[in-house]
Amino acid sequence: MRRADRLFQIVQLLRGGRLVTAAQLAEKLEVTPRTIYRDVADLMSTGVPIEGEAGVGYIMRDGYDLPPLMFTEAEIVALVAGARMMQVWGGASMAEGATEAIVKIEAVLPQRLRQRVNAVGVNAQEMNDLTPDVRRLIDQIEQASYQKHRLTMTYRDENHVATTRTVRPLGLWYWGKVWTMVCWCELRAGFRMFRIDRITKISEGELFKDEAGKTLRDFYASHDRRPLMVTRPQNT
Repeated sequence: MRRADRLFQIVQLLRGGRLVTAAQLAEKLEVTPRTIYRDVADLMSTGVPIEGEAGVGYIMRDGYDLPPLMFTEAEIVALVAGARMMQVWGGASMAEGATEAIVKIEAVLPQRLRQRVNAVGVNAQEMNDLTPDVRRLIDQIEQASYQKHRLTMTYRDENHVATTRTVRPLGLWYWGKVWTMVCWCELRAGFRMFRIDRITKISEGELFKDEAGKTLRDFYASHDRRPLMVTRPQNT
């Protein structure tokens, strides 16, 4: 759990107006009491009206709530619609995160705007070809792109010919039906796009550092010169 999420949960758990010990909070949030002591001290320093001390317990005065998020109705529609799409079309972790995001957005909005969340009329329909394996791959590739891990994969092209590639993942693109990975392919020494549903095996390798000519910025620059590189998924 991210620290920001944990702080949010601590406030929610203390909103009942009853004494809660650090040990109880630690057990609920699966952290150590020492972590709770530090988190509560930080919350108190920002003005959250928590009373108590380590070894005794904590209580929060009635009437306190998190400040409402200052979203416009258009922003709420965009956030909820996007989250609903990720629930259906994103990776497994993305889908779970999208569900939690909608709950948190609704929880901290003022009543006037809270009703707008449930009234968003944008929904998404599940695709039969987005299998659990593909959803896990989406999450894995997104993380590898963020952490800059090389990936070694077995890829099957449209003619069912399999090749083994080592790539530097740069990002994920969604095309309305399929997900593709944009990367620097070390076998071909160039940018390539691979359909996620055609990857049959994948493993993480060593870390890589950005190099001139092999970054996402360079990919965008090559797109400006050769638009066909990104106007549709390429089979390579």
